Amino acid sequence: MYEVEMKLRADHDRLRERLGALNAGSAGRVRQVDTYYDHPTRSFADTDEALRIRRETAESEDESEDDEAGDRTRVTYKGPLLEAESKTRAELETGVADGETLASILGKLGFEAAATVEKDRERFRYDGYTVTLDTVSGLGEFVEVETEAETIEPAREGAVDVLEQLGLDPDTQIRRSYLGLLLDDAE
Repeated sequence: MYEVEMKLRADHDRLRERLGALNAGSAGRVRQVDTYYDHPTRSFADTDEALRIRRETAESEDESEDDEAGDRTRVTYKGPLLEAESKTRAELETGVADGETLASILGKLGFEAAATVEKDRERFRYDGYTVTLDTVSGLGEFVEVETEAETIEPAREGAVDVLEQLGLDPDTQIRRSYLGLLLDDAE
């Protein structure tokens, strides 16, 4: 499976109105704190990979029945980008019972915490896609349209269609991660 994603800067108030007009379903709000790690012997920046621990807290009680409510921690590996037309990559993710212990294990193995990305996310479901309104500390407002798929091109074309229905220009997408954007701003 691939995570097929397109991300743009966007005004959330206008998008909420448009999502309402499209009858998109609310999928709740969460606060995420992502800690990214550097590999002890190779540069993830050079290989275009990422390893993170994500701590997520649900901010509202309107979670849909298929979403997990409450606090949770996940570890994620993201492989290099696979194409120039979207932010598509292989992604492996699993739940973790104790994020602090995992962080200690990574430290013992030589991994070092590199940076933290904090964001508030408001999620919607529309036409088989998750539309996420992200407010990222230090960066501002974004929208992500994503899905998981076995075949990249039809999923990407569907994401383009969703962006256009939201009144956005897919050609203005940002292929950098929030981590990359934050590191660019720090330079």
